[in-house]
Amino acid sequence: MHELETKSQHLSFTSHNDNWKAGLRPPPKDERPQTEDVTNTKGMEFEEMFLRRELLMGIFEAGFEKPSPIQEEAIPIALTKRDILARAKNGTGKTAAFVIPTLQQIDVKKPKVQALLLVPTRELALQTSQVCKVLGKHMGTQVMVTTGGTTLKDDIMRLSENVHVLVGTPGRILDLAGKGVADFSECPVFVMDEADKLLSPEFAPVMEQLLSYLPKERQVMLFSATFPMIVKDFKVVLPPFEP
Repeated sequence: MHELETKSQHLSFTSHNDNWKAGLRPPPKDERPQTEDVTNTKGMEFEEMFLRRELLMGIFEAGFEKPSPIQEEAIPIALTKRDILARAKNGTGKTAAFVIPTLQQIDVKKPKVQALLLVPTRELALQTSQVCKVLGKHMGTQVMVTTGGTTLKDDIMRLSENVHVLVGTPGRILDLAGKGVADFSECPVFVMDEADKLLSPEFAPVMEQLLSYLPKERQVMLFSATFPMIVKDFKVVLPPFEP
């Protein structure tokens, strides 16, 4: 697993033509003061990451002008399908740092769940799914959110339709997988946000069970505000990814 904070080797890419931006309508520029966690970048551009044009359109329409430090570091490495353990505070662009490489790997023509994004709370699940929908709107990506606050019947009906990205809390996701409702057999992307909470004694056994439903060749991305031993211990038990 590749372990990173906000310093690693700079990767250089070739920029795309800017003409496609002409018809986009980004929101008004955010003029609020920003901390170094957001402003201390190396100058990389999203166009240098060889992202899909439709994904770039969603990124710029969401108001993302340039990658934040955590996005500069995490996205290029995640795009190589390597496992990642990343430390990033809230408000530094952390969610987009894993949503962007996740969406890049989605094949919208394939009617299967291809990415599982786990978060510890219903509120964070709703926020994360909204980021997925906004960034992936030009791609036609189908995003579903499921938490303990929704009825199982509704989830079963929704999963009978086309879902590419599933965002949810551990207990509900495991319930759906255990009942055979959620099929993760062709889901190569597994993300844990706030991994320090998800790997607490309360959730850790659920995490290990969930991994058993995913393909052996999968990418695991762990994002956490801290690197407690419980996160590092979990990293050790992950099988190596063979590209």
